[in-house]
Amino acid sequence: MQVDVLRSLLDPIPLPRMVRIRQKFDDSAIEDIAANLEAEIAKPGGIERIQAGQQVAICVGSRGIANIAEAARTVVKAVRSAGAHPFIIPCMGSHGGATAQGQAITEETVGAPIRSSMEVAEIGKLPNGLPIYADMHAFRADAIIPINRVKPHTAFRGPVESGVMKMIAIGLGKQKGADAYHRLGFKEMPDNIMTVGRILLKKLPIAFGVALLENAYDRTCRIEVLPAEQIETREQQLLVEAKELMPRIWFDQMDVLVIDRIGKNISGSGLDPNITGRYPTPYAHGGPDVTRIVILDLTEESSGNGNGMGIADYSTRKLLDKVNLADTYANGLTSTVCLSNKIPILMENDCYAIKAAIKTSNILNFPACRLVRIPDTLQLGEIEISEAMLEEAANIPGIDIISSPYPFQFDHEGNLNTAY
Repeated sequence: MQVDVLRSLLDPIPLPRMVRIRQKFDDSAIEDIAANLEAEIAKPGGIERIQAGQQVAICVGSRGIANIAEAARTVVKAVRSAGAHPFIIPCMGSHGGATAQGQAITEETVGAPIRSSMEVAEIGKLPNGLPIYADMHAFRADAIIPINRVKPHTAFRGPVESGVMKMIAIGLGKQKGADAYHRLGFKEMPDNIMTVGRILLKKLPIAFGVALLENAYDRTCRIEVLPAEQIETREQQLLVEAKELMPRIWFDQMDVLVIDRIGKNISGSGLDPNITGRYPTPYAHGGPDVTRIVILDLTEESSGNGNGMGIADYSTRKLLDKVNLADTYANGLTSTVCLSNKIPILMENDCYAIKAAIKTSNILNFPACRLVRIPDTLQLGEIEISEAMLEEAANIPGIDIISSPYPFQFDHEGNLNTAY
């Protein structure tokens, strides 16, 4: 009976015809990752700081980073060539369900042993009483090399956001450290990262860091080796570049944004708020003005972690069926951000979720709805726009129109049968 009521409300809502477009961004990328990184490591302040016989902890960032395995493997090779003994530490805070198993990296992939544990050492306190933690294996190592992607954060703005400094300050602290540093909320996060990072740079044997930048197509476009004493200042400059490289949707206003899938392999937030313009905290900003957001599915690679679903207004039963609430809530309990873990309004299928968003988008003329559909917030090269946006798209230099208008196509269960 309740389903029938919803259907009676939504069946009359018309769906716009869609047009496929290609968005163009700077596609410059590094073709030979290993050769580029080898040249960087050989520069002053790089591998020369590693001594024969040392135990060297190589700290690797979270899932979704392009070429992370090849970068780690190249650093392992360089460390071994220096006569030292490399090992890998996964440094992802509460990612992977806040367990060592959830953060494990394949030893065969990187060519070095993995020392994956949530055991940490407390090595100091801030004046406000906040404890400072470091992974026990890193704490006992002779040298440390963090590798991470530099990019804008999804929940705050600061001189450094996601990158090498954040890995040092938070990733090295594992779940216990992430929990401590998030306790005061994202309002304090920029200061916490800088303060804790500076202390750890002094107290831990960090030799150098490896910073990775990605272009709009999720390909590595810059690799820099940062001597420890240059990490803070150089990363601030790299963050500016990373923001310029990010993809975007070439429309400033949308009535409805449909996202085919979210997942931890796409963004730590499941979907990147820098793309959607909607953030889980009030401490970040930027992006388009979107009235309603629809998410349709969860990636298999996310392993049930539905973090980010709370950003959406509408979703589907099929998404919720894939969500592991324990892993999802572990993110919220650690980050103290509750919005991302909330369950959006659920519809029985894709069709009704999209129609519900159109109906509540506060427009008078439903056929003129400004609707955009994207595969996810990483892949923005080819996307769909509604017919009402066609004239505007034709006047944007960064867009090629590659199809004529066509209707949405759903299968017998009401789900989209045209996938990216």
